[in-house]
Amino acid sequence: MTRILRPAGRLAVAALLAGTALATATAAIAAGSAATVAVQADHPGAVIAPAIYGQFAEHLGTQIYGGIWVGPDSPIPNIRGYRKDVVEALKNLHVPVVRWPGGCFADEYHWRDGIGPKDRRPVIVNTNWGGVEENNAFGTHEFMDFSELIGAGTYVNGNLGSGSVREMADWVAYMTADNHGTLVQERRANGRDKPWTLNWFAVGNEVWGCGGNMRADYYADLLRQTRVFLKPGAGQPTKFIAVGPSDDDTAWTETIMARAGKEIDALSMHYYDVASFNMVPKGTWAKKGSATEFGEAEWFASIFGAYQIGTYISHHSAIMDKYDPEKRVALVVDEWGTWHDPTPGSNPGFLQQQNTLRDAVVAAISLNIFHAHADRVRMANIAQMVNVLQAMILTDGPRMVLTPTYHVFDMYKGFQGATSLPVTVTGPDYSQGGRAVAAVSASAGRGTDGVIRLALTNVDPNKAAPVQVTLAGLKAGKVTGRILTAPAMNSDNTFDHPQTVVPAAFSDAKLSGDTVSVTLPAKSVVVLELK
Repeated sequence: MTRILRPAGRLAVAALLAGTALATATAAIAAGSAATVAVQADHPGAVIAPAIYGQFAEHLGTQIYGGIWVGPDSPIPNIRGYRKDVVEALKNLHVPVVRWPGGCFADEYHWRDGIGPKDRRPVIVNTNWGGVEENNAFGTHEFMDFSELIGAGTYVNGNLGSGSVREMADWVAYMTADNHGTLVQERRANGRDKPWTLNWFAVGNEVWGCGGNMRADYYADLLRQTRVFLKPGAGQPTKFIAVGPSDDDTAWTETIMARAGKEIDALSMHYYDVASFNMVPKGTWAKKGSATEFGEAEWFASIFGAYQIGTYISHHSAIMDKYDPEKRVALVVDEWGTWHDPTPGSNPGFLQQQNTLRDAVVAAISLNIFHAHADRVRMANIAQMVNVLQAMILTDGPRMVLTPTYHVFDMYKGFQGATSLPVTVTGPDYSQGGRAVAAVSASAGRGTDGVIRLALTNVDPNKAAPVQVTLAGLKAGKVTGRILTAPAMNSDNTFDHPQTVVPAAFSDAKLSGDTVSVTLPAKSVVVLELK
């Protein structure tokens, strides 16, 4: 099907395709070329933890200063210093948890630098990200209050790399204790009477790299030692996270689970989808590829990389099952997303990149995979929230724009807290350069509101995908939906054209008994609701 679409006509995409969809799907099913998605509503799985939709806010580039925090005296509309437009956009996503202050920044962050009167806080240099000055205007009070403001839980990353056990223990007490100790009196003098709720605390970050260049055995010993002294206040729900693997480093997972698995509540995992790494020949870390100027080879490489995270999760989960068959310890993917070359002309240390339809499709595939592993994956934190890497939001002075990835999170927010439903996808592949991936990615869940939601993504940028969905154990009377697609693979939202990639109503789904027939346009993300 040839389509000539312009940004001004984006809201008409679904209507343009709907007229031929049913006939296309019927013919494809008869010819055996349609994908089939079998949903087992009568065999519910694990609950999809809301924290899978977590965010990550590091002191990096313009994420904190200018992105989240502008100060109460800024001409940019704000709530006690927090950007009003950003706060409202994040509230709309029902952000469940925010990770802070890093990342590699956490490995050099000393929490006392960020408390007390702002004019007395020391100015340091952010050696990890751009070599710029950090005035510590946004510290513990500002982060914890921000999380409360947007209704999110808190995930604080401790400094094991250049810090100390006592420093981390004091920080936990400062945030969570409710007694007459010196630390609590200091917090009260700084303006906070009652303790905050601390949901997660990590003992270090990437200790195999920027967090200290440690061996797994050495870190496991430090982890065991540190955990003895981390004592949250009474009644706190705090769970403790150990630094886990990068990508597919199963040897690291084996060591930590064997030697310290009983001391932790979760193990982290970091994975970045770098298109050039998934190409043949492979690229280098210094040249990862443009965020906006790419062809189908780069598109496929990103899609291939998105599927790869499922393989890695399976590998690490299998090892964790050996030591923790009851699945008490969560696997938290607390850094994930696409990583492209920085925006030309920007400070390369700020990791600023534009966000296109390609990033949205990667996000949808990744979330579908997290749903499938909901029994073990109970938190994930996309990297990152504002102005950095695969951001939800981009800002420029007083201007703000929502990215395609933001819109995927918005479409998927009904999956937070849903009961996952097993999904089996069969059908054609999408191939490129001698490699292939499934053309259709899917997941399903029964929401806390009783609604069955089905997420479907067609990763092929060229061809529509007819899909027949069978619903075991479910009799629905109505189906509605939303779609995210765009004219081109690299379509994006800019400050001047913020509506190029936005969701639209999707009526191209036909319900008949326990079957839904649908044709997914090329390069599209669709979420259906069955009632």
